[in-house]
Amino acid sequence: MNEAGEIVEEVRVENANLDDLAQRYAGAQAALEATSNHYHIYDTLSEHLDVTVAHPRELTQIADTDKKTDRVDAKELARMVRLNAVPESYVPTDEIRQARALVRGRQSLVENRTEYANKIHGLLSDHGITEDVKPLSVEGREFLRELSLPTPWETILESYLEVIETLTEEIERLDATIEERAGSLEETQLLMTIPGVSYYTALTIYAELGEISRFDGHKSVVSYVGLNPVIRESGDSRIEGSISKRGSGRVRWLLVQAALTAVHTCNDEYLSRFYDRLASRKNSQKAIVATARKMLVSMFYMLDRREVYDPPGVNT
Repeated sequence: MNEAGEIVEEVRVENANLDDLAQRYAGAQAALEATSNHYHIYDTLSEHLDVTVAHPRELTQIADTDKKTDRVDAKELARMVRLNAVPESYVPTDEIRQARALVRGRQSLVENRTEYANKIHGLLSDHGITEDVKPLSVEGREFLRELSLPTPWETILESYLEVIETLTEEIERLDATIEERAGSLEETQLLMTIPGVSYYTALTIYAELGEISRFDGHKSVVSYVGLNPVIRESGDSRIEGSISKRGSGRVRWLLVQAALTAVHTCNDEYLSRFYDRLASRKNSQKAIVATARKMLVSMFYMLDRREVYDPPGVNT
């Protein structure tokens, strides 16, 4: 699209030589919607173009249109570029992309393993076996291998167990790589000084937050993760509801688990005192979520200031 808003050329990404296209329009602006494969397109075009990745949830002009096709979306994106109105999405560095690939790859393997554990539970239930068996534990798998089931279910059970064994080995292999990567980065080394934060949690937080400098302050980080309470105001009333749950549910879950460990296992004085005070007034679930939010705020300032965990009022 030229400066007058006229379409100069239309191409389809799957049929185009992106490098040639970028060279032909070198110095121009481009925009693309964040999708599962946008990194490759972004990297190729960025060699010659000023590329903006658009945030899909904030592309309301496109989402609300009655006629939604790739061609219509592309034209609308081009128009938004001309108006300098593209809602920008964060593009992580190569280092952060690698960290994301590691932790998300591990998460995918864990989810697949859990799926097969659930298949085993269903198979046992179908045969009236009511024992509380844990297929993910060594003892549980040993018990299952001793079971005598009719054909072909015995063979199916053996196959499921083999898949779980293989996935477990791959998860352990990834764990070693994740631990090594977490130990090599300054950011994750800082995060691991917090009681309850493991190498996996630290690398996940680092990978999903990205560069901490992109946030305006701790409130922006809390909102990004979805741990901010939803506020409803009407007239003179102000009601603080449940958390927004925007962003990564996995990150929120890890923060809550880390907070539970810090409070109940590591007995961290700063977070335990905060948790106990809230738990005495609210239920324990709300208290631990608030504690996870408190931990995230500490993480923000630690990463922003490049400081180890040293909460206020503990050693004074």
